[in-house]
Amino acid sequence: MTPAEAAAARPRVEGDREQEILDAALEVLGEVGYDRLTMDAVAHRAKASKATLYRRWNSKATLVVESLARMKTTPAIPDTGDLRSDLLAAFCGHGGLTDHDTTSTFGAVVTAVSTDPEFAAEFRKQVVAPKALVSRTVFERARDRGELRADLDLDIAVPALAGIVLHRVFVLGEQPEQALIERAIDQIILPAVRPQAADPSRSQQAENKK
Repeated sequence: MTPAEAAAARPRVEGDREQEILDAALEVLGEVGYDRLTMDAVAHRAKASKATLYRRWNSKATLVVESLARMKTTPAIPDTGDLRSDLLAAFCGHGGLTDHDTTSTFGAVVTAVSTDPEFAAEFRKQVVAPKALVSRTVFERARDRGELRADLDLDIAVPALAGIVLHRVFVLGEQPEQALIERAIDQIILPAVRPQAADPSRSQQAENKK
């Protein structure tokens, strides 16, 4: 039997053992960050061999992304009938930006998104995309209710709130608390996306030009 055949004949890593390894990957990630994380370190933490890990995950990128994807289930899409309430529910609830685990793990991998193409592709597909779908659905429902400007570019508007909050957290050092989310929604997002009321002074100027 060749080494490849022997490896294929070994039992797959699954069930509780698989989850133990994923949990170990998250622990190591939180301690040292993605750049310094190694398969050896995860194997040691999980009390497994490195060969065991490679039978299930072909790289540390696939291992870490799967551990992040499984860390939180995709939150239910809120549907309160009001954009502001939906945004608060999506961003302040379980798995939202006020969740310490969510922001801390994002901080641990943020550099890898720009330096490791394999990791970036998997991270965007398995972790970012499900969360982005929640936000986009919230905005699409608001549009269908008539809460949004007719000319609004959803590709720009949908990720804006997350971008504002993450900038203030990772660049300015603020805590991702609900008060920060509310300020961003009330002072930036809603004024930008809602239909604009007619400005009487502009209407009068237009009349005067006739």
